Amino acid sequence: MKPKVLLLLAHLLLVAAALHAADTTRVAPSAIILPTGFTSTFVAENLGQARHIAVHPSGDIYVKLGKLSEGKGIVGLRDTNGDGKADKITSFGEYPGTGIAIKNGYLYASSNSEVYRYKLTGRNEIEDIDKPELVVTGLVDRGQHNSKSIALDNAGNLYVNVGAPSNACQVQDRTKGSPGQDPCPILETAGGIWQFKADGKGQTYAQGSRYVTGLRNVVGLDWNTQTNSLFVMQHGRDQLAYLFPNLYDSLQSAELPAEEMFEVIKEGADFGWPYCYYDGVRQQKVLAPEYGGDGKKAERCAGVEAPVQAFPAHMAPNGLLFYTGNQFPEKYRNGAFIAFHGSWNRTPLPQKGYFVAFVPFANGKPSGPWEIFADGFAGTETITAPGRAQYRPCGLAQGPDGALYVTDDAKGTIWKISYKPA
Repeated sequence: MKPKVLLLLAHLLLVAAALHAADTTRVAPSAIILPTGFTSTFVAENLGQARHIAVHPSGDIYVKLGKLSEGKGIVGLRDTNGDGKADKITSFGEYPGTGIAIKNGYLYASSNSEVYRYKLTGRNEIEDIDKPELVVTGLVDRGQHNSKSIALDNAGNLYVNVGAPSNACQVQDRTKGSPGQDPCPILETAGGIWQFKADGKGQTYAQGSRYVTGLRNVVGLDWNTQTNSLFVMQHGRDQLAYLFPNLYDSLQSAELPAEEMFEVIKEGADFGWPYCYYDGVRQQKVLAPEYGGDGKKAERCAGVEAPVQAFPAHMAPNGLLFYTGNQFPEKYRNGAFIAFHGSWNRTPLPQKGYFVAFVPFANGKPSGPWEIFADGFAGTETITAPGRAQYRPCGLAQGPDGALYVTDDAKGTIWKISYKPA
């Protein structure tokens, strides 16, 4: 059997294991490891593949599902008796996806190729639940990296990730010896962030604009109101050792490239994919081997945008939230929370991630080392395959009281993390 087929079969087995989630032991909220003064509670469980989450000022919660559950792709949660748990659950939206957000009286939600919005009434009811407005349509969906994560600014703009349906833009994807396409044609319609009007109707690529390029895939993104700029989390490329065993060994491949946080300071910026990747050890962008790189030289990568923060490889940053509440201690204000979904390709090392991290910020920039904020979701210390993780953090949202909400897309659990000083 050909190596490419064997690799594909191995990947499919890992994915199947993750979806099966054979170990169904329930991890109690108290098992989540948090800093002193913080506690966690379950808001809801078994919702389906819970991806991103939005919380209304009223406290109502909306969760986007990556796969339909009983034919619906959005779950609305309401706590009617004040006990902290959702006791009124509604489902709507006949499309799967990842992105969801609330802005200026509308609930925005994405499929893997469109963005819709629902008008919210003053009582936080959806005006016409079966007839959402189609805001954006026709975005690339070829299966790989197809989640259309969204963010909105305060000037009426909508930002949509269009992930690249490729690992490194090879002529034959993930194939030994296949060169990188140069220029990469994928970048014309994917591999970047597109900007649209938040109140537009049926916009396509023609009505939108490519805001920035050179991003392999962004699942977590958020508009930072302090800096008035977009921040994004990039999923780095895979399989350096498999594709180029003469240049990288398996340990190097497990640790390269870094996952990256970028601030989009200027429209039209280029973050380097597929020609470049970020080496966290060297702390620089280096030329990808598909384009003549040897793991050391930079060449055309010397001028591309650098990350404002780098993280260990392959941890899959799926959620990003800038904390603007008052409930948490001062150190967390205007800092960034990141939900790391967890790796599948760090062999021969243990898999890594499956936690919520925090990056302190000062004056709009990272001001110290990142730290693990919430851990224990995996339910075990050593993860050899993603299917062994109990829960996999994915989405983040801030509640009206300043609490932090975390979703899990393995079992469909929603946590609420609160702080109360001793």
